[in-house]
Amino acid sequence: MTDQPFAPYQPLAELLLRQAPQPQDDGSHDDSHLQRVWNNARLIQGQEGGDLQVLLAATVLHDCVAVDKNSPLRAQASRLSAERASEMLAALGWPAPRVAAVAHAVHAHSFSAAVQPTSLEARILQDADRLDALGMLGVARCFYVAGRLGSALYDLSNPWAMGRDYQDSRYAIEHFPAKLLTLSAGFQTTEGARLAAIRQRRLQRFFEEFMQEIGIPGAASMTGCEPPNPMRE
Repeated sequence: MTDQPFAPYQPLAELLLRQAPQPQDDGSHDDSHLQRVWNNARLIQGQEGGDLQVLLAATVLHDCVAVDKNSPLRAQASRLSAERASEMLAALGWPAPRVAAVAHAVHAHSFSAAVQPTSLEARILQDADRLDALGMLGVARCFYVAGRLGSALYDLSNPWAMGRDYQDSRYAIEHFPAKLLTLSAGFQTTEGARLAAIRQRRLQRFFEEFMQEIGIPGAASMTGCEPPNPMRE
């Protein structure tokens, strides 16, 4: 592995990380998450184009204001991060248009913020961040966060969530149909969508095999991405 995980802008990344260090107690939003998002962003940018320096700054700063998953301010996290990113880059002497470009990408990256990305860099960052919630990394991060929140693996009496809404804050496996298995449909770039499809299949396979292993009838023949739930039929 390279000793410069944010190449070719390692000095800029180190400068920004010193000013906005990642939370040390959250393994789902630490430096390794930033590095993975950067790797994803570079893969997508290599096919789609876009300003790589703007992407680096937006990647490093996209979670620079930490808000817990169960906080009432969660939907405001990307806006707060965008505001802080703007302050930091302006203090470093970045021109206002480039500061605005980074801020928009940071604000629009979040699933919960529901902000439409209007620039190529914003679309790439949103895709790069969402890729980290798919595949085996998505599985790992889901159960890591569930453990931090004290969630159960699944509802023993009602694993399919029949007759009720999904309660993914209480049951980890319900985060798959509630959110994770829906993410691949919303990718913004052609390359991001291609990579998402690969990880989506891994995520889907895990979900189906999990349900089989806990003894849920019919799981082996399931072809859709959601379990049966009359609340949405």
